[in-house]
Amino acid sequence: GDIRYALSHWEGLTRFLEDGRLELDTNPVENAIRPVALTRKNALFAGHEIGAENWALLASIVATCKLSDVNPVAYLAEILEAILNGHPQSRVEDLMPWNFRKASSPKPKGIA
Repeated sequence: GDIRYALSHWEGLTRFLEDGRLELDTNPVENAIRPVALTRKNALFAGHEIGAENWALLASIVATCKLSDVNPVAYLAEILEAILNGHPQSRVEDLMPWNFRKASSPKPKGIA
């Protein structure tokens, strides 16, 4: 069984030997999808469909912050404060994580 499987997939199993760009293992992929699997497992205990939707929304915001290299806690604190202070709905794009870093990152020394 196992040997037959390996022999029938030998070309694919040894492809990394011919192409240095291919990884020997799948750790980077597994690490990237682990949060998705954990969220799926943990969402079973959200208690209610609306709770699960809110959980998914927050997980999406946190993931987008991480992809944008933004601290999720600092981001949420700042945008919630902006919303409470009357940030206009017409400028909601300003509050997106990919714009947060540009607006909140310190300017390099010597730039006014």
